[in-house]
Amino acid sequence: MIELPLFNSIKELFPAVPENIDIAVALKYGVLFGKNYDSDEVFSFVSNNKIGEGINYISRLPVIFPVYKLEDIQYERLYHRTLELKNDKDLRATTVAENNKDDTEENINLAEFLQNSSDILTSEESAPIIKFVNALFFQAVKRGSSDIHIETHEHNGEVRFRIDGALQKYVEIENKIVSLIISRIKVISNLDISERRVPQDGRTQIKIAGEVVDIRVSVLPSYHGERVVMRILMQSDNIPSLEELGFSEDMTAQFRELLKFSHGMILITGPTGSGKSTTLHSFLQSIATPEKNIITVEDPVEYKANNVSQVQANSKVGLTFASALRSILRQDPDIIMVGEMRDKETATIGIQAALTGHLLLSTLHTNTATAAITRLVDIGVDKFLISSTLRGVLAQRLVRKLCNVCKVEDRISELYASEYELPADAQIYKAKGCPKCNYTGYSGRQAIGELFMMTDRAKEIIKENSSDFELRRAMKREGMRTLADSLIDMVLNHDTSLDEAIRIGLKEG
Repeated sequence: MIELPLFNSIKELFPAVPENIDIAVALKYGVLFGKNYDSDEVFSFVSNNKIGEGINYISRLPVIFPVYKLEDIQYERLYHRTLELKNDKDLRATTVAENNKDDTEENINLAEFLQNSSDILTSEESAPIIKFVNALFFQAVKRGSSDIHIETHEHNGEVRFRIDGALQKYVEIENKIVSLIISRIKVISNLDISERRVPQDGRTQIKIAGEVVDIRVSVLPSYHGERVVMRILMQSDNIPSLEELGFSEDMTAQFRELLKFSHGMILITGPTGSGKSTTLHSFLQSIATPEKNIITVEDPVEYKANNVSQVQANSKVGLTFASALRSILRQDPDIIMVGEMRDKETATIGIQAALTGHLLLSTLHTNTATAAITRLVDIGVDKFLISSTLRGVLAQRLVRKLCNVCKVEDRISELYASEYELPADAQIYKAKGCPKCNYTGYSGRQAIGELFMMTDRAKEIIKENSSDFELRRAMKREGMRTLADSLIDMVLNHDTSLDEAIRIGLKEG
């Protein structure tokens, strides 16, 4: 058995590509090349599983490199970085010929490909840029990304994926290539590729392994060039049930009681990206039956839902939430879902619908459940109408869960223990990072919420013109569990870290 020295350095390793060495072949033999950022000396590293093959390969190289072995986690990190570097170089090499082509010819090729509805995983003969865009979609879906960001900076561009609510860098690319990629995305989204001065919005569909995925595309001109954000939209098959949303059993049971009402208004609040649309559609699917007429007005339609008629708001042609809601009321609906209570007109029509025998579901942008009352009053809705129509308000967040493979024990400082009312001797955990969680320390997200029910006591407090603080204090006395309570439970149950709980809003409770 060949024994190699272990590479010991506190400095971070970066991948290197020595001249005249084929990285693809080196990777095949489990060999990586790396160096420290402040040194030009290149080291070679051999996989613990392929020591014999790796040394044999290195011995045949024209240049001698010091050979070491790495800890498994260090090797994995360097391996992934080497792959990124290799893909970047491959992309540059394959697009040199494309850059020299006539623009018209390129557009014809893209248009021809657009007519082909084949699965992107089988499109091996496509042009390099098309291959790259297809690979981008495939990797995003494979990694469970909700958004793809393509950004143009001064010297280069980069692609990032939003996974579990946090952006992660995928690859760095040249600006010239970024413009080709954005042109390709515009073509498949039916946008104007010659227009680079104004924002554009579009949609496209891709097919991956037999599954059709809807993509919402937003193009925005920035100082150094255009940037694109693509939202990956889910199909009705992906809408979770009430139990699958991840809320506690008690809260899920309260949802079911709330959805038994045949009229009234149910609101969901929270910041952008907190899962409001997913919860709304889960609510609708749980009560959708052939006997009910369910109509939604959304901007944009984020889920293709079965048993539901969905209307896409379009302010350019005058189809606003308010005008669509007026028309929906003439369509004999039983249940109505409005994407967002944005203004007084929409809120007034919605409340009138809730008063006249319809169940209305909608969203608001507030931080807590009880703050929805203040927000509706600010919009211009009378308090007596709110107390007579509102059934309940759910404020929700999505909290990143610690990776069970690499999470490590942590301790609570005295300052945090007193500030957040946590037991000073409690055992908690923090994020570390490993290959399993892509070195983020987190894997997956869990929904938490606080549910404010319109009780008789709540109606009295609203009638007395009391503040949101007084309403919130009274509801806590009646047993309402706040977002902060759920966050503390997650921290003490080792499901998330204290840092993540503070980020989500541990102090807002």
